[in-house]
Amino acid sequence: MKAVAFTQQLPVDNPQALLDIDLPKPEPRGRDLQVAVRAVSVNPIDTKLRRPKGDGADGPHSEPRVLGFDASGVVEAVGPEVTRFKPGDEVYYAGDITRQGSNAEYQCVDERIVGAKPATLDFAEAAALPLTTITAFEAFFERLGIDPDGADKGQRLMIIGAGGGVGSIGIQLAKAAGLEVIATASREETTRWVKALGADHVVNHREPMVEQVRALGIEHVDHIAIFNDMGHWDAAVELIRPQGGIVSIDDTEQPMPMAGLKTKAASLHWEFMFARPMFKTPDMIEQHRLLNRVARDVDAGRLRTTLNTVLGPINAAHMRQAHALIEAGTAKGKVVLEGFR
Repeated sequence: MKAVAFTQQLPVDNPQALLDIDLPKPEPRGRDLQVAVRAVSVNPIDTKLRRPKGDGADGPHSEPRVLGFDASGVVEAVGPEVTRFKPGDEVYYAGDITRQGSNAEYQCVDERIVGAKPATLDFAEAAALPLTTITAFEAFFERLGIDPDGADKGQRLMIIGAGGGVGSIGIQLAKAAGLEVIATASREETTRWVKALGADHVVNHREPMVEQVRALGIEHVDHIAIFNDMGHWDAAVELIRPQGGIVSIDDTEQPMPMAGLKTKAASLHWEFMFARPMFKTPDMIEQHRLLNRVARDVDAGRLRTTLNTVLGPINAAHMRQAHALIEAGTAKGKVVLEGFR
């Protein structure tokens, strides 16, 4: 089967950074679905895993690594323990960081982290959603404890880095839960984007944020989600209300002074959507349920895809182009590649 992989961690402008290769078609075992991949999207995790850790290039790998942690496709075969899907089903999912990724014609993935594709979306539109949706949903409704069905209506949520993939679906999930959303964006294009998605207020995270939020007549916010980098930590601590909560998806080596958080009795949560499949947690099935819930909301018109750019076909040249867009930090919404040929 065709696949896009890397054998050495290289800068994205190196033609060898991502390669077109042929691999054996994987066979489903246990609770695996064998999925014929139709579309994939690119996330920051792809670029982090592909980039060299230091200057220049890291040493070659013994085996090709296939990236890709967002996909939509059609179930081709199932393992002997599968109970929720059958061949011919259209699905979407983010996958498992400990296994080969979705940038291949076929992929095996555990049915417990797979959802039925929204019927109203095409494969490219659906592939834009899984990783970011799982991340935002878990961050808001599991880590911060916000009620997804509106019991916390009127509470304020600040999303730092709202124009990217996680923020784009996060705004929609928060508004569907009845929250007032303060989104951050630094460019005219992304400001328009987050407003179109439903943000109530927009502030510039390239400028002092505390002053901008206070200028809105808002002293503190109930919840804060940091969806870009922890360089905004001090502002987040200043703006969170006493006994509020901050959630972050960024791993950081920057200093994170905790005194201000302690005196407010506020909480810090980490979100990593791969934790469930990585550790085979007893509640892995929650990602299946989550994706099915989101599919129903999409089909009912309550949520929309965050797709912004489509490249195709799926090959190394287009994948390098997509990685470059993500690394530039200027993408809004999601970048998707569609079709092998």
